[in-house]
Amino acid sequence: MERQVVDIPHAECKDQEPQPLGDSAEQQQGEESHEEEAGQGPASASRQLVMLEGKSGPYFSSLDSSIEILKKRAQELIENINESRQKDHALMTNFRDSLKIKVSDLTEKLEERMYQLYNHHNKIIQEKLQEFTQKMAKISHLETELKQVCHTVETVYKDLCVQPEAITLEEHTHRDGEY
Repeated sequence: MERQVVDIPHAECKDQEPQPLGDSAEQQQGEESHEEEAGQGPASASRQLVMLEGKSGPYFSSLDSSIEILKKRAQELIENINESRQKDHALMTNFRDSLKIKVSDLTEKLEERMYQLYNHHNKIIQEKLQEFTQKMAKISHLETELKQVCHTVETVYKDLCVQPEAITLEEHTHRDGEY
């Protein structure tokens, strides 16, 4: 599976401090001197507040523009992340679909191979059943012949075992009845 790398360019204003627009070096030095005076009492605090109020416009507009740049950059990063996620989702969907197709193909091949084996085994079983049927018919025929032989032997044995006296006595009674 391929990993996608999202190239996120660094923020242009990352290491920069917001600079008030239109401020010169003299004005910045003036701010530094006012900051030093901050600890000198309530009068200096009110003067500092007045100075900040005068300078708040350009400073906060610069700050606002920096914040707007950061917001835009954050929004771009979020959009890049979302696009990357959509690409990942599409990639996984394609992978899943491809895998389903491959599994389906393999299943069909396996099923086809099973049916080929079934057909081969069915032929072998059919041949064995045919041989079995022929042998059973032959056994049945031999059984019938054996029964006939047994019946013949039984008849011969009865004929041999009959006593001659019984025959003569029977013959005499039979002959006596004829006269």
